Amino acid sequence: MLRIAVPNKGSLSETAAQMLWEAGYTGRRDPRDLHTADPRNGVEFFYLRPRDIATYVGSGALDVGITGRDLLLDSGSDAVEIAPLGFGDSTFRFAGPAGRYAELADLQGVRVATSYPGLVGAFLAGHGVTAELVKLDGAVESAVRLGVADAVADVVSTGATLRQAGLEIFGPVILESEAVLIGSGVERSGADTLLRRLQGVLVARQFVLLDYDVPVEHLEAATAAAPGFESPTVSPLHDPEWVAVRVMIPRADMNQVMDELYSLGARAILVSAIHAARL
Repeated sequence: MLRIAVPNKGSLSETAAQMLWEAGYTGRRDPRDLHTADPRNGVEFFYLRPRDIATYVGSGALDVGITGRDLLLDSGSDAVEIAPLGFGDSTFRFAGPAGRYAELADLQGVRVATSYPGLVGAFLAGHGVTAELVKLDGAVESAVRLGVADAVADVVSTGATLRQAGLEIFGPVILESEAVLIGSGVERSGADTLLRRLQGVLVARQFVLLDYDVPVEHLEAATAAAPGFESPTVSPLHDPEWVAVRVMIPRADMNQVMDELYSLGARAILVSAIHAARL
């Protein structure tokens, strides 16, 4: 069976488990379980610390896994990214005392606190900067105030936590991270099916089905407003002057598209959720 590593806790855990469930897999029922089998789908799930998943997959002990791109790169393992999964977004930046640092070169020879020494070290080396990395497991924004480091490299969302610690962001973005499906680099039966299913979940979350009736004379303008993936499905109605149209559109655009279609004369405009897809 295909052996899949799944985060057992942390910010990626719940969403990863939900995504696998939506993809048709049966996961663990007890949150304390570290292993469960899904023989109907030919897979086994191993629930591991997110930081360890890339190591297990890279060594070949497990076939594929779900983890963060940041954790994959920080691990230095031989695991490879297969596909992004559309959740767990994060941005890594440098920060230091206000006004002290302006660019990356200013970090030459200083102490930088981070929870991701592999990732940050590789980034600095790639830009020709040598710094002393101070590894911390978390709350790195306190490192400067407590005298452990001169600057930090950490996940940034709004930057509010860093500002509260008297720090400001500077220099280039280190990494744009998100949850990713990773593999060992060895082809395994079932891995392609897993990828297609997960991509189907992403499509189902990002798109909706739109049905509407429209006068034939306005059909061309209506289909231009919502062209769909290939082309809309157009069906005749009992009234020869009207047709029914079905199309798949981005969920984020649905209200704007509905407004535009209504202004063109479309009626009976209905939106339906997509539960699964294969494109």
